[in-house]
Amino acid sequence: MKNYLSLVKFSHTIFAMPFALIGFFLATTETGKGFDWMLLLKVVLCMVFARTAAMAFNRWADRDIDSKNPRTANREIPAGSISATNALYFVVVNCLLFIGTTYFINNLAFFLSPIALIVVLGYSYTKRFTALCHFVLGVGLALAPIGAYIAVANQFAVLPVMYSFVVLFWVSGFDIIYALQDEEFDRSLGLNSIPAALGKKRALMISNVLHALTALLVVYAGIHGKEIFGIYYLVGATLFIGLLAYQHFLVKPNDLSKVNLAFFTTNGIASAIFGALVIADLLID
Repeated sequence: MKNYLSLVKFSHTIFAMPFALIGFFLATTETGKGFDWMLLLKVVLCMVFARTAAMAFNRWADRDIDSKNPRTANREIPAGSISATNALYFVVVNCLLFIGTTYFINNLAFFLSPIALIVVLGYSYTKRFTALCHFVLGVGLALAPIGAYIAVANQFAVLPVMYSFVVLFWVSGFDIIYALQDEEFDRSLGLNSIPAALGKKRALMISNVLHALTALLVVYAGIHGKEIFGIYYLVGATLFIGLLAYQHFLVKPNDLSKVNLAFFTTNGIASAIFGALVIADLLID
């Protein structure tokens, strides 16, 4: 169990989960539907199953690449602690659990579930043909707030779509930072990424722009939802944007020693704080 949790970096679920919960509670607020613990559990399970399937599939698809990269050679499949076959079985099981869970939510969630899986699984191959792979990852995680909203409301709405774009730009931006570590390796194998295509300095500039767009969207979403948001949203947005800016002070083109601090710790804290305060604003009259 420890090996499988490590395989999928289960702790990284913290990135998108708060935004899924924002989508869930936003829907209960806007639709006036009562809080449903069982539905919330199904939403959380969908998040876990989909992300687990995507991460395990990524490790399976990249097993040969990971074995050649000194940074990733000790991952579970290259190291032999989990076989490639068992990892693929694990992917299939989680895909079936995800689709099965959506069946018990509503028809719209169920019919859209294969599309969601295509996006989150398909990301694993994008590095082989496009430097825009970071944005495909962003799209995959951006499904969280709108998916959770659909689970409750059984329809689309503008505000959760805004948060999906927040996640898209935010995740794409910090994935570019993470990819700085493999710039030379990716280039040597003909793999595609923005750092490999443009170099560290320009890649960081693009990440800066994406996170500036993220900040603007967070502010605009708060203005758009001014009738339901208040002081907690303002505090959450301020802290979230501040932590976005902070990670760009941690990483420099000539100093990548704090990439993991910027990638996981800072973004994980930013997401958790923002999610908690936005949900508090939705629940507290």
